[in-house]
Amino acid sequence: MKIYRVNMTTLTTSVEEVPEKWRGLGGRALTSAIVAEEVDPTCHPLGPNNKLVFAPGLLTGTTAPNSGRLSVGAKSPLTGGIKESNAGGTASQKLAKLGVKALIIEGQPKGDGFYSLHVNEEGVSIAEETELIGKGNYEVIGKLIARFGEKIGVLTIGQAGENRMSAANISVKDPDGNIRSAGRGGLGGVMGSKKIKYITIDDSKTGSIELADPEKFKQAAKVFGKALLDHPVTGQGLPQYGTNVLVNILNEAGGLPTQNFRRGNFAGAEKISGETMHDTIVSRKGKPTHGCHVGCVIRCSQVYNDKDGNYVTAGFEYETIWGFGAGCLIDDLDIIAQADHLCDDMGIDSIEAAVTMQVAMEGQIIPFGDGPGMLNLLKEIEKGSYLGRILGNGAAMTGKALGVTRVPTVKGQGIPAYDPRAVKGVGLTYATTPMGADHTAGYAVTTNILKVGGYVDPLGKEGNVELSRNLQIATAAIDSTGLCLFVAFAILDIPEAFQAIIDMINAQYGLSLTADDVTELGKFVLRTERAFNKAAGFTEKHDRLPEFFAEECAPHNTTWDFTDEEIDEVLNF
Repeated sequence: MKIYRVNMTTLTTSVEEVPEKWRGLGGRALTSAIVAEEVDPTCHPLGPNNKLVFAPGLLTGTTAPNSGRLSVGAKSPLTGGIKESNAGGTASQKLAKLGVKALIIEGQPKGDGFYSLHVNEEGVSIAEETELIGKGNYEVIGKLIARFGEKIGVLTIGQAGENRMSAANISVKDPDGNIRSAGRGGLGGVMGSKKIKYITIDDSKTGSIELADPEKFKQAAKVFGKALLDHPVTGQGLPQYGTNVLVNILNEAGGLPTQNFRRGNFAGAEKISGETMHDTIVSRKGKPTHGCHVGCVIRCSQVYNDKDGNYVTAGFEYETIWGFGAGCLIDDLDIIAQADHLCDDMGIDSIEAAVTMQVAMEGQIIPFGDGPGMLNLLKEIEKGSYLGRILGNGAAMTGKALGVTRVPTVKGQGIPAYDPRAVKGVGLTYATTPMGADHTAGYAVTTNILKVGGYVDPLGKEGNVELSRNLQIATAAIDSTGLCLFVAFAILDIPEAFQAIIDMINAQYGLSLTADDVTELGKFVLRTERAFNKAAGFTEKHDRLPEFFAEECAPHNTTWDFTDEEIDEVLNF
């Protein structure tokens, strides 16, 4: 494995041996370690001193089930802190097979021109790009497939990234030529600041990854795959209904944030639910279940068509449907699907965009429930108008511009899909993760709502500090392996699934890691990220939810009632 470094100031590339201190790291552990060591925490995120790091996980590129995730790291223009954003698609596996431990992009070119990078078995090359500047991600991917063939890997930014918006994402081609996203934190804006429109990855001349003990790896992968298929969430619920199965579940639990977090129930929930979405997809001859990368056995993605059977979007996620749906009082799945398509095409985080739409409605730019108006606002972002640039910089910026006080963000990042007054474990994660509000950083919904890995009352305090802490540590480790976060459902309920992950890593690298070693990896990641944020100027006071969460949330009439001291205990380990 090698580290590939691209200097955009000098337009040169180099190859480096992996330092000893980074050899046992992958994915989030590696991106955060590199950013923490090489990026000045006080630098401007869109300036030449920030760096953009891509790293496959420790198991990525192997036959380990669900191991195709890519970590992208930088200082976030949205939060001002360290950021790891995670995506599926084909890029990560291709980078791993090419022996790329990490791809580090640094510096900033002079002038207004854009460039592309091409990664293959010979290394990384840089070329000027003119044809695809200003184009949306779907057109970019289509043109690159025509140029290089269907199997080419693609990482690209849309108009939002070119305009260096703080909510811009990095889009990743999936096996069908559709789009997955490294969504949160504005890393598409960082890629745009480096003047890179897209990166292509060609692994056609590579073989399989060498394993220290192929037979042990095969056996462990078999155990792991069986656990994923046997668990009711990963083997049944997610494949059939996708993540959107959660709409009805959260609505029933009173934790579906509605009308910009005013209450936990939405009258139109059934119309946008996973069950309704499944039936709609089937009736329109879409794909109700679909893998976002090779080797996915959960297959929680899907392809959603319009009434005429034409493609609209793929990977139609609960958080996106919640945000543009219940959050905005819109109960039309077709409108929400169009919003998702626009976000994918212009390259903007659909969660941040959805929270921003709620804030725009709060500020009376358009009324709550105005679906066509919402689509028009998203098109303003695509055009890069003055209003669009405000919206494209996220919910916090939009709230300031409109004088809105009800702005659901932590560390400048929009709060997603689960009301923290009704799902208190995830509220603690929102408050304390170094990433800004992020449900994936410690997904307490598992135990609070789904009763996976036991049960902790979502409406009370007891046990939730420990739940968020343990899940944040475990998630940081999982994000370092390249495994999809959803494997956590099986890990929490099936002990041999967790052991199988350790066995696969040991069999791949010839190691003898234990469960304690994996836990220590997760702690190392969180300590590294928190140290960066502290040096960037963050204090415990940034680990807080907005004050309006002290209001009661119907139907349970609960409030956010954790003291500062209790919140500060979450990551005290």
